[in-house]
Amino acid sequence: MGLLVDGEWRTDWYAPDEAGRFVRPRTRFHDQVSASGEGRFPAEAGRYHLYVSYACPWASRALLMRKLKGLEGAVGLTVVDPRMGRNGWGFGGYPRSGPDKLNGSRYLSELYLKADPHYSGRVTVPVLWDAREHTIVNNESRELMRMLDTEFDAFAEHPVTLYPEELREQVDETIDALYEPVNNGVYKAGFANSQGAYELAVRELFTALHHWERVLDRQRYLCGDVLTEADLCLYGTLVRFDLVYYSHFKCNLARVQDFPNLWNYLLDLYQTPGFAESTNVEHIKVHYYWSQDAINPSRIVPVGPQVELLTAHNRDRLGPRRLAPAPGITRH
Repeated sequence: MGLLVDGEWRTDWYAPDEAGRFVRPRTRFHDQVSASGEGRFPAEAGRYHLYVSYACPWASRALLMRKLKGLEGAVGLTVVDPRMGRNGWGFGGYPRSGPDKLNGSRYLSELYLKADPHYSGRVTVPVLWDAREHTIVNNESRELMRMLDTEFDAFAEHPVTLYPEELREQVDETIDALYEPVNNGVYKAGFANSQGAYELAVRELFTALHHWERVLDRQRYLCGDVLTEADLCLYGTLVRFDLVYYSHFKCNLARVQDFPNLWNYLLDLYQTPGFAESTNVEHIKVHYYWSQDAINPSRIVPVGPQVELLTAHNRDRLGPRRLAPAPGITRH
C-alpha cells in the first residue's frame, strides 16, 4: 500500500492524524467527459478505458454503472490483480484480472506517471484513461459513476438512468449521507490507530446502518421506488461487509445478515441483472486479507464466511424492481 511522491514510489502505509484517525487523501484527477462534445474530453465510443479492481468498493461504482448502462462496447475495461504488493496495484496472472493490453504497464503507478511524471499521492482505482491523449481523465469514483451515467447515453445499450431528474437532489444528499459514516466509516474503523478512533468510527457506522435499516423498511430503494446511484454506493459497502469488514476491519457489532431489511435489500441488488456479474467474492477476500499486511501480517485468507447471496429475498413486497428510463437521446 504505497504512494508516489514527486514521481518516486514509496511503500508508506496511511499516516493517521494526531488522534489516531484514518484520513482519506483527496483524489487528484477531476476532468470531465462531456456529452455535448465541448471541452478537452468529448464523449466518444472507444476512446476511454476504465481501470478497476473487483475488490475495491469505490471502483465497483464505476464497474456497476458501466454494466447497468450497457457501455461495454464503448468504454474498455482492465481489471487489476487483487493482490496488491509493495509496488501497489499491478497487472498479473490472477484469474479475471489483467494484463494491461492497452498500455503494457506492469503497475498502475506507471499510468499515473504517464499522466503526470511528478505526481504525488496514492495510486488508486477506478481510473478513466483517455487512449487518445494518453492521460488520466478522472480517478474520483463518485464523479466517474456520474459521468458514465449521464455523459455516455448516446452509446449505452440500456437506455436507463440512475440519476433521474426528479430525484437528483435526494440522490446527492443520500450519497453525501452515506459517505462518511458508512462507505468511509468501515475504513476509519479498520485503519484506526487508536482505540478511541476505532470505537468512534464503529459507533457512527452502526448508527448509520440502523438508520438505513429503518428507511428500507418502507421503500425498496434508498431514494424511493427506483434504483439510483445511491444504491450503488451502499451496495459496494454492504456486499463486502460480512465477507471482510466484520472481521478484518473489526466492524463486528453485527453482520448485514442481522439487519432484516439491509440483508434482503442486498440480496435484491445482487440478484438484479448486472450486479452479480460485476461482483467477485474471491477478489474481495484475497485483496483485503492478502494485501493489507499492516492489519493481517500473515496474509492468510480465511476460508469463510459463506455468504449466500442467491437466497430468496422479500423486497417485492415494496413494489417491483425498477430503473428509470434515460432522457431522450440521439444514438451515434
